[in-house]
Amino acid sequence: MTDTAASALLPPFPLPAAGTAGLDHWRSLPISQQPQWQDPAVHTSSLRELSSLPPLVFAGEVDVLRERLAAAAQGKAFLLQGGDCAETFEGATADRISARVKTILQMAVVLTYGASLPVIKMGRMAGQFAKPRSSNDETRDGVTLPAYRGDMVNGYDFTPESRGHDASRMVKAYHTSASTLNLIRAFTQGGFADLRLVHHWNKGFTANPAHSRYESLAREIDRAVRFMDACGADFEALKRVEFFASHEALLLDYERALTRIDSRTNLPYDTSAHFLWIGERTRDLDGAHVDFLSRVRNPIGVKLGPTTSGDDALALIDKLDPNREPGRLTFITRMGARNIREKLPQLVEKVTASGAQVLWVTDPMHGNTVTSPNGYKTRNFDDVMDEVRGFFEVHKALGTFPGGLHVEMTGDDVAECLGGADPVDQESFLERYESVCDPRLNHMQSLEMAFLVAGALSKN
Repeated sequence: MTDTAASALLPPFPLPAAGTAGLDHWRSLPISQQPQWQDPAVHTSSLRELSSLPPLVFAGEVDVLRERLAAAAQGKAFLLQGGDCAETFEGATADRISARVKTILQMAVVLTYGASLPVIKMGRMAGQFAKPRSSNDETRDGVTLPAYRGDMVNGYDFTPESRGHDASRMVKAYHTSASTLNLIRAFTQGGFADLRLVHHWNKGFTANPAHSRYESLAREIDRAVRFMDACGADFEALKRVEFFASHEALLLDYERALTRIDSRTNLPYDTSAHFLWIGERTRDLDGAHVDFLSRVRNPIGVKLGPTTSGDDALALIDKLDPNREPGRLTFITRMGARNIREKLPQLVEKVTASGAQVLWVTDPMHGNTVTSPNGYKTRNFDDVMDEVRGFFEVHKALGTFPGGLHVEMTGDDVAECLGGADPVDQESFLERYESVCDPRLNHMQSLEMAFLVAGALSKN
């Protein structure tokens, strides 16, 4: 879809309330990657329903996250952000949600030890139901239909009925997100996140002969946990963890309908998630996405690809973080392994020289997508890790802090990314490729990444 004025696609939706001045200015600006809803009446009724539903997250939780991210921007914490490329309604089962949370917790324990810093745990979960696409349409066997834009917009099945843009799916996305958050809160507050239990899970990873080179680090963590236990550390407190939800803020009518005015401050919070990011395709400085997210109090991320200039970065800071508030703005770089060492330094140097204190995070997935010889979209684990290494090398050379990882991963035993110590080959794709969008690291590859990054962090 070519850029057009937001109001041409999304009819004004009346949500008068104190403190909302400017929240609808985005409707008059150029916007991209929006659906062409097939039934305007369903669209309007869905937004009215969303505007009346309870918030998915709360302003106080958002404020806590902003404080945690401020610590990371100052080099006092590390962000781990992981989850599905695109969540699906069908995949929102207790088993799959718990597997993703479990994997993130396992990675966080390893990274906490390697960095000797708190790790902020954040899922690409409970809202990652919409995806930007490079083309509006998809053609198979001479039949052309709208591209799949995520379960919040349309279905994956290649039929006219499935691929129509149905606004009622936004309401289903809300309810699926609510049930996902309910499970996440139960898991992370009810003993599932006990440090000793999570560490025990990691022992199973290192027991695999393919991962034996990580056994030394695992033993060090084991000694630390046993030492804490012997000293009478408060393991009741260590049974619970903070876990935050995030997604790309792509469908602005959904985000606007879930924006609420905090009664304490009279300020707007997008209550669809704790953290929202703007994608590489929608970060136009004068566009609707940047304008809308500049007006909410949530911490905001921006994806920066290899074409981003230092001036682009500074302009985004001026628009999204004019008060230079630590924890407000995260730059998520997605350069590709071949570009990271050449392209990233100029951005970091220019931003640092400006005095702005942003959090720098690497997304080593999106810049390394290739097509396998047998036709599957994939990523090579070695390329992913090379971009991570480049990210750390650049920050070490510049004396700045490499503040986090943003990873597309799953807790399941899928085969979508090539390589790893227990390698996935392209033949495995035939039986275990499950992603409806981009390839994800599987459970074992995700843990291997954590051990490799922990090694790098411990040397910094």
